[in-house]
Amino acid sequence: MAVSTIRIALAGIGKIARDQHIPTIAASDRFELVAAVTRHEPPEGVPGFTTVAEMMAAVPDIHAISICTPPRGRLALIEEALAHGLDVMIEKPPAGTIAEAARFQPLAEAAGKVLHATWHSREAAGVEPAREWLKGKTIQKVICNWKEDVRVWHPGQEWIWEPGIGVFDPGINALSVLTAILPAPLELQSAELRVPENRAAPIAADLAYQMDGKPVAVAFDFDQQGPQSWDIIVQCAEGELQLSMGASQMAVDGKPVDLPDDPEYARLYRHFARLVDARQSDADLTPFRHVADAFLFGTRKQVDAFHW
Repeated sequence: MAVSTIRIALAGIGKIARDQHIPTIAASDRFELVAAVTRHEPPEGVPGFTTVAEMMAAVPDIHAISICTPPRGRLALIEEALAHGLDVMIEKPPAGTIAEAARFQPLAEAAGKVLHATWHSREAAGVEPAREWLKGKTIQKVICNWKEDVRVWHPGQEWIWEPGIGVFDPGINALSVLTAILPAPLELQSAELRVPENRAAPIAADLAYQMDGKPVAVAFDFDQQGPQSWDIIVQCAEGELQLSMGASQMAVDGKPVDLPDDPEYARLYRHFARLVDARQSDADLTPFRHVADAFLFGTRKQVDAFHW
């Protein structure tokens, strides 16, 4: 039986939790933030604990947990949450490795709990309208430019430079949108990863895909100075689709399309509520597999050192 209010905890109180999760939960009519698992200061008015077990002993009436920690090492945290009877929502990217991420849903199924491995950019207002517009269209070429400044979005966060992350932290958002709107799978043809000489992860990448034999050119940059850009252009025989501002805006043949003013994270939490009510999981790892392909198949080029 669905509960009217889902009492939820947050694990990891960093920038994304404070910028997105906490205000979204506060504005929701389905969720109530009742606890936090964190090594840092918990949200105001919410008790903080160092482990899920400690939290559940003190606040036993919790239904779910939203995990916002850096991706590495989440398996133990998810196992502990499931063992204490919690439904689980996780920020992207889902884990440090594909092998680790692939264990999450079977563990949730065995525990009889819901797992939502989120891709917040798939909840952008233009994603579903773009997918619908592309149905039946003759796609000729796809161009994706996803370029932002790491200093703005992850100031001083050293975990972002761990192997396997870097520019693919925002880049995976683009891949989550592409795999949601395009009607056929992407096949990687080549990749160049540009890695600062003092970092373990790339600061930029160029990826060349094909989709049903048509070119899909993807460019990521984590050192974009000035205006930021999160754009996807799909050229079709029937016209041109453009998604901009992270797929929150959409145009067809240069004419803007009216979209609802509905924040990504509000839609994300509504989807999680539907999953909890229906007792269903949603854990698509396709964007994460594309990141793994890029690291497996791509060539590495050393570039100048990166400094905050």
